[in-house]
Amino acid sequence: MARTQEEINTRFDIMGLRKSAMTLSIALLVLSVAALAIRGLNLGIDFTGGYVVEAGFEQAAELEPIREALSGGGFSEAIVQHFGTQREVLVRIAPNDQLSGADVSTKVEEVLSDAGQGKVEMRRVEFVGPQVGEELREQGGLAVLIALAFIVVYIWLRFEKKFSVGAVAALVHDVIITLGVFAITQIEFDLSVLAAILAVIGYSLNDTIVVFDRIRENFRAIRKRTTEQVMNISINQTLSRTIITSLTTLLVLLALFFLGGETIRSFSVALIVGVVVGTYSSIYVASSSVIALGITREDMLPVVKEGDEQLDEIP
Repeated sequence: MARTQEEINTRFDIMGLRKSAMTLSIALLVLSVAALAIRGLNLGIDFTGGYVVEAGFEQAAELEPIREALSGGGFSEAIVQHFGTQREVLVRIAPNDQLSGADVSTKVEEVLSDAGQGKVEMRRVEFVGPQVGEELREQGGLAVLIALAFIVVYIWLRFEKKFSVGAVAALVHDVIITLGVFAITQIEFDLSVLAAILAVIGYSLNDTIVVFDRIRENFRAIRKRTTEQVMNISINQTLSRTIITSLTTLLVLLALFFLGGETIRSFSVALIVGVVVGTYSSIYVASSSVIALGITREDMLPVVKEGDEQLDEIP
């Protein structure tokens, strides 16, 4: 026997798992907040200020002798790590009022040449002042808050205030978990990652609006179903679009992660985590929050247009 359209639309009981999903979300949020409080973010030079020196060696370089050489050369707090390959080394040095950028480059080159790692090639030297770094950190956080504030207003005007709360809950959920991943893994957090988080906010919001649009339409069309059933039907109807969009986006991001090099590695990680978490939150967190706030059909004010036909009720 052929299945009815409603049976097709509700083939997955998505809302039936919302309590388990919310438990998972709360656990991830607690873990992320704990990681941020205990470990903190590994802030890049953009936010902390200082020098970034990129050097290349003819052979694979060992980091410990380089650290010892830098410490002996007056850079005791230098952070040394491989950058891309074993032959490339990235050195981060705290600001030094007594040395200019050229002096730092010259002195670091001398120290690295004496570290017994072979011939060294200085490829990049960048400097960001500590005051500039602090301003970037403050302005970046402010940018995220302003974006969330405008999103609240936009969703409130387009849908209803309970939808705006649900949308912002999903976005805050995405941002905190993404930051938590960076706190746990200690991947460098720089301006490119901040830009990625703002992009994640936009991506997740777009997904959430698609779901909310269908929920609003079905609230007006389906009269004899509970709120949970209407949302379940709506999410099922948009599920294929959500999954296809996320998968195609992830394919591009995975290509950037594996082939884009170390320079955009943290940027691609932030987007990969954000897309995965954002897809999940648009399905569960946003809709579950709206249900928890007690959304009803009466909250939906239908826009009546001249010439529109009355939608048939779905039995």
